[in-house]
Amino acid sequence: MLILETIDLNGIQSLYALSNRLNLNEVLPNKITIWKLRNNNPLRKSHTKNNIKLREFDALIKITAEMSRYLYPYIREILHSKEDPEQNSVVWNDFNKRFVELIHERFNINSMRVKKLLNQTENDELLVKSLITLSFCISKNGYQKLKNFIFNI
Repeated sequence: MLILETIDLNGIQSLYALSNRLNLNEVLPNKITIWKLRNNNPLRKSHTKNNIKLREFDALIKITAEMSRYLYPYIREILHSKEDPEQNSVVWNDFNKRFVELIHERFNINSMRVKKLLNQTENDELLVKSLITLSFCISKNGYQKLKNFIFNI
């Protein structure tokens, strides 16, 4: 989700709008609920340990897949800019810079796992893999593909 929020500057608002469009209001009734679910990530500064219910997990996957579909032109452009750094380095550099800024803003940078995210070499590899994974989510079965991918990690 952080990758999507890196691309879409209105991240939480867009996620909430998509949850409404997908009729997930019962599971994700407001922006605060989505924010609380994101804060289950132990790498975040404001980490809270709650058990995510299966319905909540499924709802997050659905809005992630739908958001990927919506942002696919940008995802494709970012991946293309990584392939051709001489011509399009500005797009990749802006994306990478924003991602690192969000990590500094939201994550516990004293954690060794977060420090790996800030390592340029590992960061680039993770970003490319994540963007490619999100690209696979644009198909009709994107939700199921993303769910399978997450369960296989």
